[in-house]
Amino acid sequence: MATTLGELERSVMEFLWASDEAMTAYDLRDRLAAAEVDRSPAITTVLTVLSRLENKGFVQRQRTSRPHLYRAQASREDHMAELMHEVLGSATNRSAVLERFVGQVSEREAALLRELLESRSHR
Repeated sequence: MATTLGELERSVMEFLWASDEAMTAYDLRDRLAAAEVDRSPAITTVLTVLSRLENKGFVQRQRTSRPHLYRAQASREDHMAELMHEVLGSATNRSAVLERFVGQVSEREAALLRELLESRSHR
């Protein structure tokens, strides 16, 4: 699933990630218009974006009702972790990338990383 998202795709995903409930394309269009993301996008545009997101594995469509309902396939955190893993995997020198990353985190984030790595080693 790790792939970059276009601006409108990201906006749609932000609404889906923030919702506990599945949403229709009409719900999403209304929220996009209210947020002035894309001055009242056409429903066909929203449906096209949802279709692309479904093909990319970001969205799950529930076809049991009309209109169809859409929900995020995975969480925002899952997506971000996959992006980080994808970037790391494309590095020619993973150690250097990790070193620079760790050098840029706050003390609080470093402590969390230590804690997570420690708990991982006890599994």
